[in-house]
Amino acid sequence: MTRYFIELSYDGTDFCGWQIQPHSPSIQETISKALSLILQQEILVVGCGRTDTGVHASHFIAHFEANIEKFSIDKLQYKLNCLLPFSIAIHDMFEVKEDAHARFSALSREYKYYINIQKDPFTHNYAYKPNFVPDIDKMNEACKVLFEYIDFTSFSKLHTDAMTNNCKIMKAEWEKKGNQLIFTIQADRFLRNMVRAIVGTMLDIGRDRLTVDGLRKVIESKNRGKAGVSVPGKALFLHKIEYKWEELKK
Repeated sequence: MTRYFIELSYDGTDFCGWQIQPHSPSIQETISKALSLILQQEILVVGCGRTDTGVHASHFIAHFEANIEKFSIDKLQYKLNCLLPFSIAIHDMFEVKEDAHARFSALSREYKYYINIQKDPFTHNYAYKPNFVPDIDKMNEACKVLFEYIDFTSFSKLHTDAMTNNCKIMKAEWEKKGNQLIFTIQADRFLRNMVRAIVGTMLDIGRDRLTVDGLRKVIESKNRGKAGVSVPGKALFLHKIEYKWEELKK
């Protein structure tokens, strides 16, 4: 059996997220079933992380193990793209070392969240429009606070199976592009619901419901109830995964 990495992207609108769930379609299940059908062997695809219901990925890495003697990698990729729905696209597929792992070998993940400040029918399905225009300068000032901490329990979904709520945030910033505000955040790992909870809290700062010092108190409380509401998943994209590729590829 040989291990392969898959580079893909997906529109998460019609899925319950990456991970297989009972009674709901997931990205993981859809790809695993398609590969199993093509290769005529049981395949389970392992992802670089979990995305929630409705969340998208412009860059996602997964791995699987299989015997693909009947196919070249290019032919397998072609057949997989033909079988998958238009909402999932396979961009690359390549052989890796047997200990390479889509999740545990990743060095960092980067997410982007899109805020519309004007009504836009063309981005409506992939951006969130609050009923106010947030102050981007105040939110960027608040971003600096995130680098002061590693325990982000206040932004985690309750009762998860995570062993620790510590994360190292490497980048956090807001930028304005046209009629959108875009939040970019990069960390070694993320907790469930973490980015959406951070954005919701940032918006409270951007509308003067919370101060920058208040953000410190929220984080130090380690209480999800003190943070802002989670913003909708439709505007969140897993944007980039980083690896030491020279150590993973064969």
